[in-house]
Amino acid sequence: MMKRPRRLRKSAALRDLVAENRLSMNDLMTPLFILEGEGQQKEIPSMPGYWKKSLDLTVEDVKELWDMGLKSVLLFVQVDDSLKDNAGTEAVNDGGLMQESVRAIKEAVPGMVVMTDVALDPYSSFGHDGIVVDGEIMNDGTVEVLAEMALSHAKSGADFVAPSDMMDGRIGAIRKRLDAEGFENTGIMSYSAKYASSFYGPFRDALDSAPGFGDKKTYQMDPANAIEGVKEALLDIEEGADMVMVKPGLPYLDMVCRVKEKSEVPVSVYHVSGEYAMIKAAAAQGWIDEDAAIMESLLSFKRAGADLIATYFSRDAVRLLKA
Repeated sequence: MMKRPRRLRKSAALRDLVAENRLSMNDLMTPLFILEGEGQQKEIPSMPGYWKKSLDLTVEDVKELWDMGLKSVLLFVQVDDSLKDNAGTEAVNDGGLMQESVRAIKEAVPGMVVMTDVALDPYSSFGHDGIVVDGEIMNDGTVEVLAEMALSHAKSGADFVAPSDMMDGRIGAIRKRLDAEGFENTGIMSYSAKYASSFYGPFRDALDSAPGFGDKKTYQMDPANAIEGVKEALLDIEEGADMVMVKPGLPYLDMVCRVKEKSEVPVSVYHVSGEYAMIKAAAAQGWIDEDAAIMESLLSFKRAGADLIATYFSRDAVRLLKA
C-alpha cells in the first residue's frame, strides 16, 4: 500500500490543524535602539525601515508595541563619544541613558518585560566588549564592571539583564552581585552561544560600536564549533542564567536545536541585523516575497526549538499573524 503524506496537506485548514509548530506574539522580543536627546530619530541606512530614536519617542513606540500585543523589549543605547572610555564609567552611571530609559519605559508601560544589554562596547573608546590592556581584552576586570552595570540596570527597574559580552564567569558574578543587593528576582538572559559573525555589521553601524582594532574572536565563538556552544550554554545555566541565547539565528539553527536538547531553561535566539538586511535587500529587488520570508524565518526558529525570538521583524510578524 502506498503511503500518502500529501493527504495532510490538501487544504489550508487541514495544514493548520496538523502544523507541528506555531508562531505567536508571545514568542517575540523587540530590539530597540535609543539615542541621546529629545525628538530625535534616525533611520539606520543598513537596516531600511528600522530607526534609532530618542527616549521620548522610544516610550511612544513601546506603548504602541504593548497595544499590538508584544510583551518584551530588548534595549540598546548609543552614547556620545565624549562619554566613552576604557573603564566602563558611563555604563555604571545610575543616571545614564540606559538607566533613564528603563525607568521611563517601566513607568509608561509597567507590564512590558524590559531586558537590557549588558556589555561595554557601546561605552568603550576601543569598541570592544571588555577593558583593554596592551591590546588584550581583559576578562576578570571586565566581569567586575559588568556585574556593577547589571546591578545599575536592576536598580532602574529592568526585569532581565542580558549579558552579551561572552566573558568567562560573568553570569555567576552578575547573579551573585544581584542577589547580594536584594535583586534576586531580576532575571538573566545570557548570550551563551554568541558567535564571531559577519552578520552583525548593520547593528554595529547603528550603535557606532565596531571594534577600533582587531576583531572579537578572542571572546565571541568560532563559527566552526558546536560542542563548545552547548558547553557555554550549560556553564551559564550552572552559574544562574534564567534563559540562554544563540546568536545569530538562521545560520545557527543547529545550535538552537542542540542547546534546546540540553537546556533546562528557555532558549532564545537573535534574528540579527544582517539577516534583517538581507531579507530587506532581496525584497527591495523583487527577488523574494518579504512577508513570506519573514514568517518562514521566524517559524524556522520555533521548529529548531527556540522559545523566544529577538527580531527586528516583530511588528511585521504581528501584522501577518493578525491578517
